[in-house]
Amino acid sequence: MSFADENADEDNPYLRNPPTDFEPVAELSEGDARQRVEQLREAIREHDRRYYAESDPVIADRTYDALFARLEELEREFELAHPDSPTRRVGGEPLEEFDTVEHVAPMLSIDNSGAETDVREFDERVRRAVGDVRYVCEPKFDGVSMEFVYDEGRLERAVTRGDGHEGDDVTRNARTIGSVPQHLHGDYPEFLAMRGEVYMPKDGFQAHNRERIERGEEPFANPRNATAGTIRQLDPSVVAERPLAVFFFDVLEASELEDTHRAELERLPEFGLRTNDRVEVVDDIDGAIDYRDRLLEARDDLDYEIDGVVIKVDSRDAREELGRTARHDRWAFAYKFPARAEVTTIADVAVQVGRTGRLTPVALLEPVDVGGVTVSRASLHNPEEIAAKNVNVGDTVRVQRAGDVIPYVEEVVEKGSEGHYELPDRCPVCDSPVERDGPMAFCTGGLGCDAQLRRSIEYYAGDDGLDLEGLGEKSVRQLVDAGLLESVADLYDLERAALLALEGWGEQSAENLLEEIEDSREPPLADFISALGIPLVGPTTARELARECGSFEAFREAAETDPVRLEGVDDVGETVAETIHEFFASEANAAVVDGVLEHVSPRTVETAATGDELAGTTFVFTGSLDELTRDEAQELVEAHGANATSSVSGNTDFLVAGTNPGATKQADARDNDVPILEEDAFRSLLAETGIDLE
Repeated sequence: MSFADENADEDNPYLRNPPTDFEPVAELSEGDARQRVEQLREAIREHDRRYYAESDPVIADRTYDALFARLEELEREFELAHPDSPTRRVGGEPLEEFDTVEHVAPMLSIDNSGAETDVREFDERVRRAVGDVRYVCEPKFDGVSMEFVYDEGRLERAVTRGDGHEGDDVTRNARTIGSVPQHLHGDYPEFLAMRGEVYMPKDGFQAHNRERIERGEEPFANPRNATAGTIRQLDPSVVAERPLAVFFFDVLEASELEDTHRAELERLPEFGLRTNDRVEVVDDIDGAIDYRDRLLEARDDLDYEIDGVVIKVDSRDAREELGRTARHDRWAFAYKFPARAEVTTIADVAVQVGRTGRLTPVALLEPVDVGGVTVSRASLHNPEEIAAKNVNVGDTVRVQRAGDVIPYVEEVVEKGSEGHYELPDRCPVCDSPVERDGPMAFCTGGLGCDAQLRRSIEYYAGDDGLDLEGLGEKSVRQLVDAGLLESVADLYDLERAALLALEGWGEQSAENLLEEIEDSREPPLADFISALGIPLVGPTTARELARECGSFEAFREAAETDPVRLEGVDDVGETVAETIHEFFASEANAAVVDGVLEHVSPRTVETAATGDELAGTTFVFTGSLDELTRDEAQELVEAHGANATSSVSGNTDFLVAGTNPGATKQADARDNDVPILEEDAFRSLLAETGIDLE
């Protein structure tokens, strides 16, 4: 049904000026509910078509949301869920893997060049073969190409391009994309296979990257990477949360074919398939080149990434005559744009919250090529530097890479704003007040801030903490997102069943992590102090504090009531002592520490060394030892003059490997020519120096 039908309102009350004050569900019979559900599905499909395919909505977003929520409610209460329903867009159960599916027709690549001479040679080849032709010119989208197959109007499957002949069946993910109709409208062909480009709009990309940065996650490099990473998610609900869209631009196969490509594109919106409004038909190659030049100038104003234009022969008969090579169709050519270089625009600024609470402003850029690398973000360092450079959202800036690695904004080339960016007064993650310390700014939320929490758990479990090898950045993020970790203390309440329910976890990995956590319940005092992530207190300083205080209780009491006592400890001066005091003075930090201490009992240490037999040597331990715990082994070698560190480097003398050793540390040892000792060899080494384990 279309709004062109003058009687549409009488048949379906949800099409124009729909009511949003619905009768209670309890007052509806099953027959009434079925009728409402069918009307709502029909109306929502039509509203989707108007919004996505025609960019001409007739109801407000809030009204649409109310209709959608009502449909979800009725389907749930009366058990009327259906695969064709628009509510399938919210996702579904995660998949274990994708099936491989053969395409209806080959999805070949496009011959391309950035040189005008090559474009004219393409035109000469075409005219030699079929005579004069007209060309359809389209933007060359920088997204993910996919096949969409409709049978009797219903979305049958959506498949990634893959190798051009077969790809991954991502239908369940595609159903969550708003501009992919579940069912076609109007007088559609009985069978229709379309090629479309899935992409992430620029504004959606920047917003999504901002959210990732503020959550402490690594942002995507560019919209194409974001799209590719999203469409291949095994959990459709993740796809549903991300801002994807699609343009349909080629008919691969159909039960009814038009004579020209232009005619096909004109009909697609009638079916609810969204096309691009920048498509033009030109009479010759000069018109196509002019189209490319105009689109290059308009490139930055588009809300989607393009890297050139595609020039296609309009006539289907001419296309058939031209044919294809093994790799590409002879009737199409891509005229590429030059890569953006160094100068770009700041689209937004995100504020990243570090482990210590420091706020770091990050410029989110329109992706730009810097030294052969696509850059979509750059450091703004701190508020003082922002003010000095007068940088703000909307400015055109020059980007450089420090040490050829870290991108930063070097200077403003052209002001597109007034004034400079100001850091927020409150933390963007936990809404705690922000305090300034010279050129830097800090969130005062402590470990009660989710961003600091995630990084604190990573640090607690990392090399400078308790060295839980099965718990890296990715695992911590997964456990936090799943709601299994809301504090550091929650590590000690993890259960095998909960881990096995997560993607990527098996019996062995779950068992290894739980064993690592169990072994950490009585950590060496120095490791525990370091693991808390107190600003300015790393492993070396923590070791000195442990030797001075002897117990965690004594250390905490000094930190809270007598920080001056700590100033005399090696590596601890007035500034570090005051930082330690402030850490424990925070109610949020104190609560987190108290929670961990319900599960953990840091061991006391002897304040005097036993001997210097191992002086000048450095040990790293990995895996589980039989005769003593790994922590006890570390304390033992330190008591005899050695250093015990958590990571292998060129300064390491021995890596002691017990049962289930970490693969990373062994690889680092081999790379640095560090001897790897099994437990027996370690015992022999100790015996040779006169150290008895008994």
